Amino acid sequence: MPHTDLEVRTAPVRHHDLEMRAVPVRHYGRYVAALAVLALFGALVYAFAQGRINWAAFPAYFFEDRVLKGVRETLTLTVLSMLIGVVGGVLLAVMRLSKNPVTSSVAWFYIWFFRGTPVYVQLLVWFNLGLVFEYINLGPLYQDEWSDFMTPFLTALLGLGLNEAAYMAEICRAGLLAVDEGQTEAAHALGMRHGKTLSRIVIPQAMRVIVPPTGNEFINMLKTTSLVAAVQYYELLRYAQDIGQTSGAPVEMLFLAAAWYLILTSLFSIGQYYLERYYARGTTRHLPPTPWQKVRKTLTTFRRPEVAR
Repeated sequence: MPHTDLEVRTAPVRHHDLEMRAVPVRHYGRYVAALAVLALFGALVYAFAQGRINWAAFPAYFFEDRVLKGVRETLTLTVLSMLIGVVGGVLLAVMRLSKNPVTSSVAWFYIWFFRGTPVYVQLLVWFNLGLVFEYINLGPLYQDEWSDFMTPFLTALLGLGLNEAAYMAEICRAGLLAVDEGQTEAAHALGMRHGKTLSRIVIPQAMRVIVPPTGNEFINMLKTTSLVAAVQYYELLRYAQDIGQTSGAPVEMLFLAAAWYLILTSLFSIGQYYLERYYARGTTRHLPPTPWQKVRKTLTTFRRPEVAR
């Protein structure tokens, strides 16, 4: 017997009639892009496979004494140059924010000059100043010939460190300006001096802003040390080039140097991550999990739950 229109409208609605089937959207463009990337990667691997590369030179020279010495020299130069850059950057940032027009103008000129000229040119200038100055005379403090004073190590250290100070000055200035001025005014109202206010109130809070770009600058400095080969200073790249010339594998030694740079930058990137996590405390209620915590959580999800007896 056919149902009337009223019976159809008043009939109870069944649960399965309200269920909706979710149809996933198929992104065919993603599959095409993935295939294109894999094809390009395969072509790149095939091109390198066709080259006459002596892959046996990698394990033979990877831990060679000169290579390890180059790694030590690179790390030493990186740490000392960044130390000069950080100390000089903090000093320049404070000078730039000073109400004294002389100190702020000097800091502005320093930053303008060293950021406006390439670091490679600055290294060459420091290296060739002996053509202009035959002696260095600092009065009773120090007197010597310029060639004996400006060694390749000092040339590299000044060229990299003084250049880095200009960039760190802007990073530190941004961090100091990120702190609310009301906290500085409150500290002065309590009788704290300006220097103590900076060290106790402003700088600890500014570190949250300063640390991330400083870590990037440290990693960038590690790679920039390869430029000091132009001033006759022996570091990782210079030793790798010398080994390549004597062993007949110049390209392989450049790959070896690149591998060492990748290893060092990866290790420092891990340290930068945990340092940023340390200074991020207090900004969020819950810190994001570390990579090890993510792995441990993933492993625990695969464990089968124990069956209660």
